[in-house]
Amino acid sequence: MKNAQYKKELIQVLLNASKDEVLFEALIHDFLTESEESQLPIRWQIIKRLHAGETQRKIAEDLGVGIATVTRGSEELHDTKGGFYQYLQKYQS
Repeated sequence: MKNAQYKKELIQVLLNASKDEVLFEALIHDFLTESEESQLPIRWQIIKRLHAGETQRKIAEDLGVGIATVTRGSEELHDTKGGFYQYLQKYQS
C-alpha cells in the first residue's frame, strides 16, 4: 500500500531532521497548521501530568482544556502499544 510507503518515508525525514533542532522545528511548522502546532505542547503537558499522577480535573483546569481532551490523553497514555506509553517507559520511568 502506497500510504504505508509514504508514512515510512515521512518518518525517515523526521528522524533525519531531528538531529537539527532548528530544521526539525521548521519542518513541524510547515507540516502542521497553526492550530495543530499550538496544541502539540498542550497535549504533551497533559500526558506528562497524567503520568505524574495529577487528576484529570486539575489538568483540564490548569491548562484550560476540556475534560474530554484530558480523558483522550489518558486513554492514549494507557495504550501499552502507543507512543506515549512507550516513550515514557523508555525515557521517563
